[in-house]
This record gives sequence, C-alpha cells and structure tokens, in this order.
Amino acid sequence: MLVLNRLQMMLCCLSSIFLVLQCKNSCAGEDEKPLSYTISRQVLLQSKPNEHTWFHPRVAAIIEPDSKQPSTVLMTLQKLLPVSDYFSGMSWMLFSSGPNQWSKPITPPELGWKKEAGDVDIAVADVTPVWHPQLQKVIAVGTQVRYNQQGHQLDDQTRSHQTAYAVYDPETKDWTSWKVLQMPQDEKYNYACSACAQWLVEPDGTLLLPFYHGPDSKTPFSVTVVRCTFDGKEIQFKNAGNKLALNIKRGLFEPSLIKYQDRYFLTLRNDLKSYVSTSKDGLHFKPIKAWTFDDGADLGSYNTQQHWVAHSNGLFLVYTRRGANNDHIVRHRAPLFMAQIDPERLTVLRKTEKILVPEEGALLGNFGAAKINEKESWVTVGERRNFKKIPQDQWKPNSVYLVKIKWSKPNREN
Repeated sequence: MLVLNRLQMMLCCLSSIFLVLQCKNSCAGEDEKPLSYTISRQVLLQSKPNEHTWFHPRVAAIIEPDSKQPSTVLMTLQKLLPVSDYFSGMSWMLFSSGPNQWSKPITPPELGWKKEAGDVDIAVADVTPVWHPQLQKVIAVGTQVRYNQQGHQLDDQTRSHQTAYAVYDPETKDWTSWKVLQMPQDEKYNYACSACAQWLVEPDGTLLLPFYHGPDSKTPFSVTVVRCTFDGKEIQFKNAGNKLALNIKRGLFEPSLIKYQDRYFLTLRNDLKSYVSTSKDGLHFKPIKAWTFDDGADLGSYNTQQHWVAHSNGLFLVYTRRGANNDHIVRHRAPLFMAQIDPERLTVLRKTEKILVPEEGALLGNFGAAKINEKESWVTVGERRNFKKIPQDQWKPNSVYLVKIKWSKPNREN
C-alpha cells in the first residue's frame, strides 16, 4: 500500500511537471509569433465644405490611478476656415467607454480666440493633447497664431509665434485658459513652436517637447527637444538639447518624438524630404538621416508631417507619400499609410506598409496618433477637399476619421 501511494505521488508530480512544461512551451510559442494588427475605420464628424473643415483631431487617453484601461478618451480639434491656415478656437469632445459614444464638440471660452487691439484675433493651432499620469491632467500643447480680419497670419511682432498650452482637469471637466510657455531670451527662440508634435511625459513627470525654432519666419528652422517641468498648472523651461539643422527651403520643422525600448526617435518634416534621428537621453540627437524604404528608395514623404505608433514589439511610422497613383492630391497627402520601421537601420519596411485611410479625392494631413491601452492605438485625421475646381453639386462632406489599430499582442510599454 505504501509503495502504491508513493507511485501515485510520483505520477502526480510528473503530471504537474508536464503541464508546467506544456504551458511554458505554449506561452513561448505565442511570444515567438510576429506582431500583427487589424484596423477598423469610422467617421466621427462631417462638415459642409463651404463652411469649415474639422482639422487637427488628436486624442489622449485618460487613465485613472492603478488602472491600465482609460476611463475616457479626450479629443482636441478645431475648424479650418475658408482661408489657408486660418483656424478657429479649439474644440474638444469625449469618448466614454460606458455609453461607448462620443460627445459633441464644444468650444469653451477659455480655448477660443482672444481679441487684441487693432482687430487682431489670436488662436492656438496645431494642438496635441497628452495625458500626464503623475498629476492626472491632460495638457494640450500648440502654437499661438495672430490673424488679421481677413484671416491672414501676422508676423508683425517679435515672438508672435510661440508655444501655448492649456490644462484639462478630468475631475472638474474644466480647462484653464491658454498660457504661453516662456522660452529663454535668445533670438533663436523668437519663433519657437512645439506644433503638430508628438511629445512625451517622462517617468519623473518632466515633459520632452520637440520644437522648431529660429530668429524669424524667413530663416530656415532648426529643431531642438526641450525638457520642461510641470507642476499641475504651469509648464516651465528647464533645459534644451542639441540643434538639428538643414539649410534647405524652410529647414526642419513639425518634429514628432517617441520612445521605443531604450531609445528616443524623432521624425522631422522638410519641404523636399522627411528625416529621422535617434537619441539615448531624449535631448541629444544624432545627425539626421533621410527616410528611405529598406530597399534604399526614398520614402517619398515630403512637406508634411509624420507621426509614430509604438508597440513594445515594434515601432511604426504613419505618413503620406508620392508614388501611390496620387499625383492629383495636393502634396500627395493621401492615402494615409502605416509601416513598421527597422529601428537599427532607420528604414521603412516596404512589405509591411498598409493603408489606414484610402485616397478619396481629399488630402489627409495634420493627423494624430496615440496609444489608448494595451490592445489598441488610434490614428485620427480630418480630410480637406479642394472645392474651387469642383462644381457645387459634386461636393462631398469633409470627414474626421478614427482608425483603431488592434494589436495581436499586448502593448506593455510606450
């Protein structure tokens, strides 16, 4: 009987060991599978072309303490009015996972135009909101723009183009008014914008904001990443990294920053090409490299912004480019593509390229990209059509698209 009991115990132990090994092998098999994703696309808003276009739609996931799931998602956006680069005050809307629907966009007075003597309107455009997990606030960062009554941008004052920010408190559901981020008194910051930029909140609560800047609007812009502090109310300049420069056309501008694994990646706009650089500390970046496919061909993205989608198992670039039967689209700004990059060679893997939003006769630019949770990242974009050449009876509405990227593996970082 004793021998029989011992044999039964040994069999139980062997069975347990087998189950553990089987689980490990199964888990290892799952980990070894390549990262994949599916996309779904929906229209959030539409607007009449002869009135305005909803533009700059970008989101931030509001995540409560000790939770990995956002309770709500906040979107900032604004109206592009019927003059080039003429923007309204900022609007915002919320997505709640409870009722699973979006609220209507509203424009609180704190985020609207400010009037100045001489019939000047001041707006804040090119806004990107980011969740600050340490202080449980959303910070919206954009660029201050001055307009005359015809809707044309003014560059009539020193430091008329500066970075501005507003803070949203999810507890009170209130916004602060716009404040200007005070930069050092150096002429290289007379024109200093963190605009249409992805930016980061570090683990210590400081901010990394990529800027394009220069002494004026006529000098080619340079790019610098700036570290700032945030106390829940105000952003203050702390220190700046090295300068990235390119003396071609307007230089480098509209940079976007992401951290992937142990490095920082910066993508940069130029009138003729797009560029990339990397850093170990988020401030000091290597010389720029033109974006290419992995076969050496130029990516074909130019005079428009690119943004990042980061997953713990891969880094992706979202962009528009030439060479997609899209010569009829202004600056080839449609379709909207996403592809994985090789983080060592800094190239775009051509075979991974997918269309997020197809070309339907409208340009797609000034978009946003953000992680929502471990399962999803979102890309948001507004379309704009050139109606001057289209008869009014053929007009179509301009749409704001939400593209949900659903991952095959949990996104445990970034």
